[in-house]
Amino acid sequence: MENEDPLAPPPASTPAGASDGAAAEPSPPARKRPRPGERRVQILQALAAMLEQPGAERITTAALAARLSVSEAALYRHFASKAQMFEALIDFIEQSVFSLVQQIAECDRPPAERAAQVLRMLMQFAEKNPGMVRVMVGDALVLEHERLQQRMNLFFDKLEAQWRQILRGGPSASDTPTADAQLRATLLVGFAMGRLQRFCRSGFRRLPSEQLDGSLALVLQGL
Repeated sequence: MENEDPLAPPPASTPAGASDGAAAEPSPPARKRPRPGERRVQILQALAAMLEQPGAERITTAALAARLSVSEAALYRHFASKAQMFEALIDFIEQSVFSLVQQIAECDRPPAERAAQVLRMLMQFAEKNPGMVRVMVGDALVLEHERLQQRMNLFFDKLEAQWRQILRGGPSASDTPTADAQLRATLLVGFAMGRLQRFCRSGFRRLPSEQLDGSLALVLQGL
């Protein structure tokens, strides 16, 4: 990882009077500054990678800076605090998941199939991004700012609302969800949170997609 040092100075020109045949001293390659936004992405990628270590303790900015071979001051040029780094990860989770939820909700399939597909997508996202799961279940947010956990609580509330809407037939249906849709949406979000917790607590060994279809058949039976 390259340091945040300024660009190296340009090589000196050939001194006057030097022989035309004399070879110039090779200059060291110039250090390149990261492109705009590149260092920010590197910081978030490093944080996510550190979260993927099973049993990892609370991550400090000092440890994160050491992983990137930069100073802590270099981190704070891109994020005002560690809380902002976690907020950026939560932004990624929300945008990734709900953009796909919207696509699934709008497709022309029976409600039960769409509800099941949302859960499968969430489990696939978790398996591809285990570090993010520690954020989603709150494990990585212990001792961090309270608003971070509140945002993840709202994430699951919104997910439950999406399931409720799908199961009652979509946005064209009645604004008052049926008791059955409410119950099944609550079961789905609780099931999803439990799978994510188990994945995290097992050191990412118990995959959330394990026996998923059979479980979904029970939750969505009769639809």
